[in-house]
Amino acid sequence: MIAASLSGIFAMSVASKLLRHKSVEQLQADVGKRGDFRRVLGLWQLTAIGIGGIIGVGVFVLAGQQAALNAGPAVALSFLIAGIASAAAALCYAEFAGLIPVTGSAYTYGYAVLGELPAWLIGWDLLLEYALIVAVVAIGWSGYVQSALSSIGVDLPVWAKGAIGTGEGHVFNVIAALVTLGVSALLIFRTEWGARFNTLVVAIKVAAVILVIGIGAFYVNPSNWVPFIPERVVGADGVGHFGFQGVASAAAVVFFAVFGYDTLTTAAEESKNPQRDLPRAVLLSLGISMAMYLAVSLILTGIAHYSTLKTDAPVADAFKGLGLHWVALTVSVSAVFGLISVLFAFMLGATRIWFALARDGLLPGWFAKVHPRYGTPHRPTIVLGVFTSLVAGLLPIEEVAKLVNIGVLSAFIVICSSVMLLRKRKPDLHRSFRTPLVPLIPLVGIGFSIWLLAELPLITWKVFLIWVSLGLVVYFAYGIRHSKLEKGA
Repeated sequence: MIAASLSGIFAMSVASKLLRHKSVEQLQADVGKRGDFRRVLGLWQLTAIGIGGIIGVGVFVLAGQQAALNAGPAVALSFLIAGIASAAAALCYAEFAGLIPVTGSAYTYGYAVLGELPAWLIGWDLLLEYALIVAVVAIGWSGYVQSALSSIGVDLPVWAKGAIGTGEGHVFNVIAALVTLGVSALLIFRTEWGARFNTLVVAIKVAAVILVIGIGAFYVNPSNWVPFIPERVVGADGVGHFGFQGVASAAAVVFFAVFGYDTLTTAAEESKNPQRDLPRAVLLSLGISMAMYLAVSLILTGIAHYSTLKTDAPVADAFKGLGLHWVALTVSVSAVFGLISVLFAFMLGATRIWFALARDGLLPGWFAKVHPRYGTPHRPTIVLGVFTSLVAGLLPIEEVAKLVNIGVLSAFIVICSSVMLLRKRKPDLHRSFRTPLVPLIPLVGIGFSIWLLAELPLITWKVFLIWVSLGLVVYFAYGIRHSKLEKGA
C-alpha cells in the first residue's frame, strides 16, 4: 500500500512537471519588458515574410503539375479547398498572435495552453520541419540555377551538381549549400536588412505573378476549361486520376503550398506593434497568396490544355507554347528570386523557435544570446545554416521532401485545439483578434489536418517517431531539469 501510494505521488509529481505551463497573463505582461530583439518590423514587412513563405513552388510548379495529373482545370477548386483548410488554421494563428505576441509561434502558444512537454514536442518537431523545408527549397533552387547556367553554356563539374540527377559522381550540391549559407548570413545581420531584401524579392515574385495573370488573360481559350472536372480514369497501374477524387487528391498535395504564414509569427518580438500587426499580417499574407493561386490556376489551364502541363516549369512552358518567350524567361528568373524568400521565411522561423526553446531552458542557454551588435540570434542561425547546407548538399530532393509535412500539420492541430481550450478556460481574456465561429473553424482545421496526416507515406511517420523519441531523450536528460519554470524563473 505504501509503495503504491509513493508510486502514485511520484507519477503525479512527474505529470505536474510535464504539464506545467506559462500563464497567458504573465506572457502578455512580459511582452513590453523583453529586450532580446530590436523591434523593427512593420505590417508590410511581416506580410512579405508570410507571402514569401507561401508563394513558391505552388505557383511555379504545383498548379500545372496537379492540373495534368489529378484535377484538370479544377485545380483552381483544389487550391480553394486547400485554402479553406489553411484559412481555418490561419484564423487560429491570428488569435494567438494577437493574444501572445512572443517569439516561438506554435511552441509558445502550446506552452501557454497545453503545458511544457506538449509544447517542447511541437517546438522540437517544427525545428526539424522548418530546417528540412529550407533544404528542400535550396535543392529546388539549385535545379533552376543549374538549368539557367546550362542554357548560357555554363556547366558545373559533375561532382558539384549534387544528388539532383541520377548519374554517378554527383557528390555535393554546391549551389544548394551556398544559398542556405547565404540566407543564414543575411539573417545574422540586422533583421531589418534581411527583411528589406526579402520584401524586395517578394515584390519581384508578386510582379511576375501579376504579369502571368495580366498577359495570360488575353490568351485564354475557354474551351481548355471544358470539361472543368475531367472524367475519372484509372490507369494500367490501378491508380485513379481526375473526377472529384482527383480534385481532392490535388488539394492534399497543394495544401503544402498554402502554409508559410506561421513563419511570420515567430518574429513577434521583432514586430513594432505585434498585437495589432501580427494578426493582420497572417490574414493578409494568406489572402493575397490565395487570390494569386486561384488566378494563376485559371489562367494557366486557360492558355494551355491541362494535359500539356506535366513539366518541371509548367508556367514558363505554357507561355513558350504561345510564342511569348520573354514572358517565359521573366517567369523563370522570378522563380529563382522568389524561392529565396521561401528560404528566408523558414530559416527565420527555425532560428526563432530554437532561440525560444533555449531561452526557456529546454535547450542550452548558450543559444539564447543575441548578437551584441546586430541583435539577432546568431548562434542557432549559424548551426542551422551549416546543418541545412549539408542536407541540401548531400541528399536528393525526393528523400528530403518526404519528411517536411508532418510537423506543420501537427502544429495546426495544436493551435486549433488550443484556441478552443483557452476560450473555455479564460473567455474574458482581451483578444485583439478573435477567431470567428469557434468551435466550428478550429474543428475544420483539425479535421483537414488529420485527413492530410493520414495521407502521408509510412517513411514520414517512421522518421517522425525517431525524431520525437530523440526529443523525449533530450527533454528528460536536459530540459526537464533546466526549465526556467522548474527554477521559478
